[in-house]
Amino acid sequence: MLTWFGVGGAVIAVVGLIVVIVMNLTTGLPGSTPPRPDGPDESLPPLAAACPPPTEAPPEGKEAPAYEGEVTVDQVSGISYRAYGDPWMGWHQNWTSGELQVSYTVGQYFVTENYPGGQYLASILSGSVPAAVNDGTDLDLKCVSEQVVADVRDNYYPQPNTMENIRNEAVTLGGRPAWIREFRLSFDGEGLAATDELVGVALIDVGRAEAAVLYVSIPGTHSEYDHVVDEVMESVRPTD
Repeated sequence: MLTWFGVGGAVIAVVGLIVVIVMNLTTGLPGSTPPRPDGPDESLPPLAAACPPPTEAPPEGKEAPAYEGEVTVDQVSGISYRAYGDPWMGWHQNWTSGELQVSYTVGQYFVTENYPGGQYLASILSGSVPAAVNDGTDLDLKCVSEQVVADVRDNYYPQPNTMENIRNEAVTLGGRPAWIREFRLSFDGEGLAATDELVGVALIDVGRAEAAVLYVSIPGTHSEYDHVVDEVMESVRPTD
């Protein structure tokens, strides 16, 4: 009898050990870390995490001729684009805004009105934002564009606002793959004469882990400058 009790105890111990191992591998034991489902890598920049590399390479563009005329050169972002005379002035600040923290350090602007919240501007600004995984340079420009435009709408303008989509397409700017979004936002800001604004946002693949961002904004009070949005986009050239 003692022998059978001993054998039975050994069998129970082995079965119990197997159950413990299986539980630990599947649901985890108290104090252990259960397996995590696949998801965005939180160690990556927000855009790289939200927009993984595309499965297909973007079409290669043809090298564009140099733009003839005055240009603004943004070596950090890797693009240049058309520059304008009076009333436009050079931008010499580091404006960082939104959840994505895009930093605009180069461009032009002019003041369209003074209101209780400060100065309201028309602007042509460029910056860059990390958008690739690790050291890669493959960018999902459509996805990145959607994220940046959402950030612009939510954080740059009075809330609530409504959007009229004008342009949303893959293009080639200066021979480089790009994605352009053009839209008009309508809003009601306290003490603000402008109630709408034409906005252009281009994401340009300049062969780096960072996408170049070109942001153009023309308040409705100065709609005679609406043509600037398309002109600036068409004038984009890579600096490298």
